[in-house]
Parts: sequence; C-alpha cells; structure tokens
Amino acid sequence: METEPKDVIVLGSIRRGKKKFSNIQDETKISSEELNSILEDLENKKLIEVEEKKGWFGKKIELKITEEGSSELDRKIIEIQDKWKQMQTIYESGDKQKLQQKMEENKSILPSMMFFGVMDMMMFSMMFSMMGIGMSDYVSQENMSDGGMDDGGMDDGGMDDGGFDFDIGF
Repeated sequence: METEPKDVIVLGSIRRGKKKFSNIQDETKISSEELNSILEDLENKKLIEVEEKKGWFGKKIELKITEEGSSELDRKIIEIQDKWKQMQTIYESGDKQKLQQKMEENKSILPSMMFFGVMDMMMFSMMFSMMGIGMSDYVSQENMSDGGMDDGGMDDGGMDDGGFDFDIGF
C-alpha cells in the first residue's frame, strides 16, 4: 500500500498518542483542509479508525491507528532510514553531484526524516554546506523550525550558549 510523506507523518502523530484533530494539526503543522483529506484517505485505507465516544459535553471523536496502519508506518520508517543511510554514504564518499541527485530524489520525504528523528541534523547541514546550497531549497522553514520534535520548551534547541542570566534587582 502506497502512502504519501504527509500521510506517514500523520500516522506517526496518531501512533505517538495524538487522538484529536487539533492535536495532530498542532504537531504536524498541516492545514485543516489537507489534514481532513489525509485522515479520510487513511481511514479509507483502513490505516486508522475513528472512534466516537460519549463524554460530559456530548460525543467526542478520537483517532486510533490500526494494526495494519502500524505495520505500514513501521515499513515506511525503515524505508526512510534506508534512504538516510544512502545519503550518508554518498556524503562520506564526497560525491557532490550524486548527493545532490539523491537529495532531489528524496526531497518529499525530508520532512518525514526530520519528524521521526531519523536524520542527524548536523550531518544534514554539512551535506548542504558541501553542495554549496541552502537547506531552504529543499525543506520549508516550517519543517526546519523544530522538525516536529518537542524540545521541552527550550528556545535554543538544548544548546547552552555559555551566557549568564542574573537578576541583580535594578
């Protein structure tokens, strides 16, 4: 069964425990219309189930990944990891043309690589440096900002800049 890169990201979000439309949208940064379309497609492919539950304020809808959906997601993650390893190998060989060609081939799955934490961001940036091009040519700014990963509220991505922050009362 063939799934699109954004479908894989949505499946991953659901498997991570996001059950509500708004939570999935917050994590994936996909527009309402597009997310709705993706969810309908995933439901039609039987990769997710829609559960209606009764709550205090009426019915609530929760999304749940099916066993088939989980297997498809695992298969896609392995495929994404393999493509990343190929890119790493080409980078290590120093072949700029081949690396640029491989990145172009995998342009659509780069956000998935970031979302699932498959790629090493330091190596990824060194690849772009070697080719002499900017990351923004391949990955949109919204995908680069946090890569779908939660940094625990740290603005500096966990890097200590060595600065001091004293409140001396003035």
